[in-house]
Amino acid sequence: MENRLETGIDVLDRKLDGGLPPGCVISYTAIPASQSELLLYELTAARGTLYITTERSKPVLKRALEDSPSSIGSPTIRHVTGDDPLEEARQLVAALPEGANLIIDTMDVLERAPMDDYVSFLNDLKTRMVETGSVAVLHCLESESQPENRARTHHAADAVFTLQTAVTGTELENRLTIPKFRNGGQPTESIKLELTEEVQIDTSRDIA
Repeated sequence: MENRLETGIDVLDRKLDGGLPPGCVISYTAIPASQSELLLYELTAARGTLYITTERSKPVLKRALEDSPSSIGSPTIRHVTGDDPLEEARQLVAALPEGANLIIDTMDVLERAPMDDYVSFLNDLKTRMVETGSVAVLHCLESESQPENRARTHHAADAVFTLQTAVTGTELENRLTIPKFRNGGQPTESIKLELTEEVQIDTSRDIA
């Protein structure tokens, strides 16, 4: 499909008719104990990436990227550390260049901001993605005590990706579902992934 940006992950690009539309904002949810970061790391290989980390320090994230078995790019890493993380993130997003990837890992810190401020941030983020023809991936951790603004993240996002990790017998199984995709071409079935050296379809059994 024309005017799609490849993610750099073949299985996703095939399932999404060639990739993601420019300006797309994705909410990517997973449990903390999964290897959800592996998909984020691999996204950095597709194009220039601004990687905003809200929890891990810049040296810790840089080391994790270097140790990753996946193919990665050379993302610009920024650690939001101040008393107003939402404003720091807003300024970084405002300076995003054309045709870039934006990764925010994780959203939990930002989602604890006052509702009005957070909704304003989401609107500004979407506007900047459209202006620059970029793609944003917002990493959201699932937990029993999720931030109050999590529902607003999902509502504002153009797409919701959910990574489900479960132990089946003696095997660990990862499935990616896309319950929301506003731009068309939404996969109707879950994608069974193998999160090892690179993100790929698990062909050892059924592929749903």
